[in-house]
Amino acid sequence: MDFSLSEAQQALSGLTRRLLADKVTPDTLGPHGSGGFDAPLWTDLAKAGVLDAALPGSVGGGGFGLPEQCSVLAEVGRAVAPVPYLPSITMAAAALAEFGTPELTERWVVPVLRGVVVLAVALPDAGAPCGFTVESTKDGHRLTGAQSAVPFAAFAHGLLVEADTGGGRGVFVVDREADGVAVAAQRTVDHADAGLVELTGAPAVALGDVGEWLRLRGTTGLCAQQLGVVERALELTAAYAREREQFDHVIGGFQAVRQRLADAYLDVEAVRLTLWQAAWRLTEGLPAAEEVATAKFWAAEAGHRVAHTAVHIHGGVGIDVDHPVHRYFAAAKRLEFTFGGATAHLRALGTSLAETPA
Repeated sequence: MDFSLSEAQQALSGLTRRLLADKVTPDTLGPHGSGGFDAPLWTDLAKAGVLDAALPGSVGGGGFGLPEQCSVLAEVGRAVAPVPYLPSITMAAAALAEFGTPELTERWVVPVLRGVVVLAVALPDAGAPCGFTVESTKDGHRLTGAQSAVPFAAFAHGLLVEADTGGGRGVFVVDREADGVAVAAQRTVDHADAGLVELTGAPAVALGDVGEWLRLRGTTGLCAQQLGVVERALELTAAYAREREQFDHVIGGFQAVRQRLADAYLDVEAVRLTLWQAAWRLTEGLPAAEEVATAKFWAAEAGHRVAHTAVHIHGGVGIDVDHPVHRYFAAAKRLEFTFGGATAHLRALGTSLAETPA
């Protein structure tokens, strides 16, 4: 495989970085643990063509796909930007464009691409049971159940929900304003954008058995976002080590600090390589479950180590919630456990390898 970025990826990455650099500031991010969604920024990304560029041309997109989306997500991570690109574009809009009807596309995908609608996705973490069940009648489908800490659910207009159908699982589209839908905002480690989704006989539209498709793409996109987070955290930490003096020497000159930075660099590169391997296999239509599990293991494990390295080398300011590096620490910890932590994916990888004939 070729790890070099295409012209489209580079162009999207550069455009996204310039937009976010101008618009994501401490003032727009708000106090630690608050907010989590910048609606004007979401609309600005749509106007600049960032939201629709990586979706199929059949739904008004630029005709690109997952690699381009991952390039955007890496920039979202670098800026710790409070926008729902991962659930709304990489997961929900992409799934609706791929498997949905023209009516679903018109109802949900088009407004998302215009930056006026947010979609959230309620999927159980790796190895976790499904929190929703479905009752199908001649009048349609109705979902019942609950799931906590659904990313961006607090601001979502619609949800894609995976539910137990009795003989398997299926994904359904639910309108936030429909009867039987309740979403309570929840605070996570860094923002207040998540939601407790509770459905009581809520009407839903079947999208199909696409939960694994969503999970693989979502997990890969999350790894791309984690790459941006840890890469930028390492850059900030290396810069700090070159300037901070102790005992009349910059701390970057101490052997222990150099070793921590070198280990963090290797971790960042491991996240990068495993991410692009997983994204490439998915794009080529190849089996990718093992590669995605490997990428998420590194995004979680390496993300943990790099986040702690950033805080330790920064010292006291590293634990100040108003300092920029703390935002990267909190973002890395959140992404570490979203869609399952390192242990869950290592178990999934082990199970897959054990079941593979020698």
